[in-house]
Amino acid sequence: MMLRFHYAWVILFVTFLSLLAVQGVRLSFGAFVEPWEREFSMDRGTVSLISTLSFIVYGLSQPFIGRLVDKFGPRIILSVSTFLVAVSILLTAFVHHPWQLFILYAIFVSLGVGGASNVAATVVVTNWFNERRGFALGIVEAGFGAGQMLLVPGSLLLIQWLNWKATVIILGCFLMIVVFPIVLLILRNHPNEKGMLPIGGMDQEESTTEQPSKFNDFSIWDAFRKKQFWFLILPFSVCGFTTTGLMDTHLIPYAQLCGVPTTATSAAVTILAAFNIVGILFSGVLADRWSSRKMLICLYVIRALSLFILFYSYNPLLLIIFAIVFGLVDFSTVAPTQLLVTQYFKQHSVGFIIGWLSFSHQIGSALGAYVPGLLYSYHGNYNVAFYFSIIILVISAILTFFLPEFSKEKVTI
Repeated sequence: MMLRFHYAWVILFVTFLSLLAVQGVRLSFGAFVEPWEREFSMDRGTVSLISTLSFIVYGLSQPFIGRLVDKFGPRIILSVSTFLVAVSILLTAFVHHPWQLFILYAIFVSLGVGGASNVAATVVVTNWFNERRGFALGIVEAGFGAGQMLLVPGSLLLIQWLNWKATVIILGCFLMIVVFPIVLLILRNHPNEKGMLPIGGMDQEESTTEQPSKFNDFSIWDAFRKKQFWFLILPFSVCGFTTTGLMDTHLIPYAQLCGVPTTATSAAVTILAAFNIVGILFSGVLADRWSSRKMLICLYVIRALSLFILFYSYNPLLLIIFAIVFGLVDFSTVAPTQLLVTQYFKQHSVGFIIGWLSFSHQIGSALGAYVPGLLYSYHGNYNVAFYFSIIILVISAILTFFLPEFSKEKVTI
């Protein structure tokens, strides 16, 4: 059946654009590490601390963002968040002291990034798509990878051609002049604001009335007593450590340390982001057809093995190979992990568990940004950080191995 045009597709594009722009700016942090070290006479550990605090603020903001989205709607939250990131990142061009950078980036940029995240985007998609919802959510999630693919190498090249201050001004103006008006003027919270029905029509019934009473007696202490909780949470925090923490913060500085040309580094980041999108989409399809537990074991092992390539990344070709391999397994752990949550905790509040899952990922990201920077400041290289990452990835694979297998016949999503 041919797709008929529906305003929901406009909504999907605007939401995708918002995440691409805002999350792309966040993921560009690694491009600014060396310029900020020189500008403010900071060591690698101190600059990494900015990223660490950013992840913590981002993670802690998520429950509150959810409440604000429920109260004011995703359009206002996405618009205000985009504007906040725009102003904050632009103002970093005028700072003179490191503490000003900490306040602007680690707090205000992070609060804006927390608002323009999956929380608001998921509500938008849920409101507008009763059919093709999985496809729409996949497109939104791909906004993260697209932002990484476009804005990270773009920032790196702009810093090389101009300087870091001009780059943050360009990024801020792009968010403020282009993205913010589009989100504010075009995005709508619900189809009824346009006199329309969502794609797939209205739900037959609203089943949420019974769920609060069903989940009222469920607390985090019930989850703490389950092996499945810890064997999902701990490996997922390692995902945060090795992806958004280690790679998004330190890959570019590491490549620069190895003497890799800026053009090759930019190409590697772009390739990593492109294959990240491929991995995200493929993992969602594969998780429906294969054991999510076995899939996660393979992903953790492949990610650990890929890090060995980095020890030889003074060769640009090997850096590109690493980008391809790591990109495929970068965010591909998300779909199978969330699917296991729906299987192990389907009698409880799945959203509650996923909230803790996301929080663990941000804590891991915070540690992954700070600890390698600290180790670099002490040792003068990233070798210890890479070996440590390999070890905890192997441990994650072992923990996942001891998760109970779940037969596909029992899956209810």
